[in-house]
Amino acid sequence: MSTNGFFSKAEFLNHWQGHRNLTRNTIEKFPEKELFEFSIGGMRPFAELVKEILTVGLPGLEGMVNNTTEGFNHDVPFNTKEALLAEWDRQTPLITEYYNQIPEERFPEHFNLFGQFNAPIYENLLYFVDNEIHHRGQGYVYLRSLGIEPPMFWDR
Repeated sequence: MSTNGFFSKAEFLNHWQGHRNLTRNTIEKFPEKELFEFSIGGMRPFAELVKEILTVGLPGLEGMVNNTTEGFNHDVPFNTKEALLAEWDRQTPLITEYYNQIPEERFPEHFNLFGQFNAPIYENLLYFVDNEIHHRGQGYVYLRSLGIEPPMFWDR
């Protein structure tokens, strides 16, 4: 993501927030019990995947803004669908707030995300979106196997 690259800084944020909206709609499609218990092939239940997304994106941005490299912890106490969605909604505007505090000139700068992933900031930002898409895809497989139509992937 260079200053003359494919996306502007604002366009990337809009793209990311579109994916977040789609993931939120995916969470809403799950029945409560299956959100926390349903699994295929040894994969984690979708609630655990959502917890991972919640403990990577915003905390990673906070680290970039505050220049901290603390580790991550996916073991968070969101044990209901309502709690997951409330945390999702709490984080959404904060992602915009923290993202906007990172000057575009810093995007090529290496940052040791969570003290483990030393890469340019733009690669870490792409990772946040890629990770979310990957886990949402797992959620789609779960929904389809439960006989539930997932949201259309283009409806962001």
